[in-house]
Amino acid sequence: MSLPCLAALPEPPFYAVIFSSQRAAGDAGYAAMAERMLQLAARQPGFLGVESARGADGFGITVSYWESEAAIAAWREDAEHRIARETGQRQWYRQFAVRVARVERAYGGGQ
Repeated sequence: MSLPCLAALPEPPFYAVIFSSQRAAGDAGYAAMAERMLQLAARQPGFLGVESARGADGFGITVSYWESEAAIAAWREDAEHRIARETGQRQWYRQFAVRVARVERAYGGGQ
C-alpha cells in the first residue's frame, strides 16, 4: 500500500496514535507485516489515515489517526494486530513507545 505524504483528515477533534520505534537488524518478515497492518487498519471503523517515515538508521515514526478512543481500543484488540505487536516486541524493535493524543487544532500549507 503506497502512502501519500500527508493523510487527508477531517476537522479536529480526532485522535492520533504516535508509534516511535528503533528497528532491530534484519527484516524477518517485518515489511510484509507492516504492509498487512496498513491494509487491515484502513478497514477498521473509525480509522482516518496514517503517516509514516523511517530513517536509514532504523528510527521510525508512524502516526495513525482515529475518530475516537473507542476506535483505537478496538484496533488494539484486533487479533492480527496483537500478533504483530507481540512479534515486534520480540524481534523487530530494539525499543519503541506508543503515545495517544487528542488533536484539538490542525493546520498546514504547501501544494
